Amino acid sequence: MKEHNIQLTTPEIAALWTTYIQNSATICFYKHFLQQVEDSEIQRVVKESLYLEERYNEEIKNIFIKEGFPIPDGFSDKDVNLSAPPLYTDLFALSFAYRVGQMTVPYYATVLTKIARSDVVAFFSECLKTSTKHYRNALELMLAKGIYDRPPKIPYPKDVKYIQEQQTILGTWFGDKRPLNVMELGEIFYVIERNYIGMIMLVGLIQVMRDQEIKAYLEKGKKLAEKQVEVFNNVLKKEDHLGNIPVSMEVTDSTVSPFSDRLILFLISTTSSSGLYLLAYAMSTAMRKDLAMHYSTIILDVAKYGEEGVEMLIKRGWMEQPPQSVNRRKLQE
Repeated sequence: MKEHNIQLTTPEIAALWTTYIQNSATICFYKHFLQQVEDSEIQRVVKESLYLEERYNEEIKNIFIKEGFPIPDGFSDKDVNLSAPPLYTDLFALSFAYRVGQMTVPYYATVLTKIARSDVVAFFSECLKTSTKHYRNALELMLAKGIYDRPPKIPYPKDVKYIQEQQTILGTWFGDKRPLNVMELGEIFYVIERNYIGMIMLVGLIQVMRDQEIKAYLEKGKKLAEKQVEVFNNVLKKEDHLGNIPVSMEVTDSTVSPFSDRLILFLISTTSSSGLYLLAYAMSTAMRKDLAMHYSTIILDVAKYGEEGVEMLIKRGWMEQPPQSVNRRKLQE
């Protein structure tokens, strides 16, 4: 059936608008990486990341133009200094592409469950397909370079078991005495991995930040990432699992910022929002009280941290306002 003059719904506008803003921010990072990256294999992955996100944004722009919808400002070449010395190593550029894929693949999948207009569905279906393929390329290269630390393993069970009645008592099954199950182990690993990558990024950004208020905010974020790594590595060690992911310092000695203060503040505060979603998912899989308590405490900390960043963006006039509905009450005054 042919669709006739179907306006974009609010979830469709939100998805297109958010994708455009986020892509415009990460595009700046890819452009910086490409000025410096020497490893040809990593260069190929970064180039593909840049190509895909620029293509996605061009398609979003075309949809907005057809709708007579204002194109977001987002971020541009004004927010990246392409002549700045390298701030990160080639390996971090690869880790960054991998981390962006970790966030965008589930994001596009979720978006597809909330939209209906055929051209928007076709666009995000293509985003999911191409981004998934690109994420796999980044993952395979990380494995080849030896910088991907595989999640914990367990001996295979010999048979199928059911939870016994006495184990359903909160103090046992939902308590802190039984071994971690595979769902819990997997999520703990990815919390630690995400925060290691975040810590490396923050080390570089703190090193080049001259604005003292933003620098203090970044330092607070680094401490929050370190706290998550420490908490969940301790959980693993108490269960006789080795702690995850040795830190390799992938930051150069440059003190020249390749990025605008606005871009840095935006990326770190919005990354916190993504972290909240992933922490909430991890908490939903946790069936031990100690894990649930760790997640709930950290979720509060991350939520406060993200809110603080948004307040700083608004105070400085750097926060682009998402499209809003009409204020009917004000019109009726």
